[in-house]
Amino acid sequence: MNRLFFAIWPDAGSVERLRATAEALAPRVGGRPVPRDNLHVTLAFLGDLDDARAAAAAAVPLESTAFALALDRLGSFRRARVAWAGCTRAPPALLELESRLSARLRAEGFALEERPFTPHVTLLRKIERALPAEAVEVIGWEVKEVTLVQSRAGRYGIVKRWVLD
Repeated sequence: MNRLFFAIWPDAGSVERLRATAEALAPRVGGRPVPRDNLHVTLAFLGDLDDARAAAAAAVPLESTAFALALDRLGSFRRARVAWAGCTRAPPALLELESRLSARLRAEGFALEERPFTPHVTLLRKIERALPAEAVEVIGWEVKEVTLVQSRAGRYGIVKRWVLD
């Protein structure tokens, strides 16, 4: 089985800033920082798929223009016990990309989460205290590709990349 998801990844400078933000937050809310190589924004989570369905996911057509993403707030998801960095206002290109991708995946019979898309990077897991939403100095990067990612035992591997125009 293949545990798969579609994601966008921060550039190296943004990874370092996200990691530093996570380390500064940990004493306030508890929890452990997400490894730097795992920092990403999930566009669509597919779950565990057999090889045929994984191949179908990799064949989904995906096109979009590159866009800037600016994370400017922190918060937490209480039930999931994670702290995150997100955006006050998601760029329209990101929302359009996620919407088109989700529609195509559903048309191919993939079951996706029904929750509204909330673009964020998980910074800490297993937090002990909720983090009320707060502003943070902008951490941003130019999103130039989308990846299909396989997760095995907490390690991520790129299955396919789509370069954005």
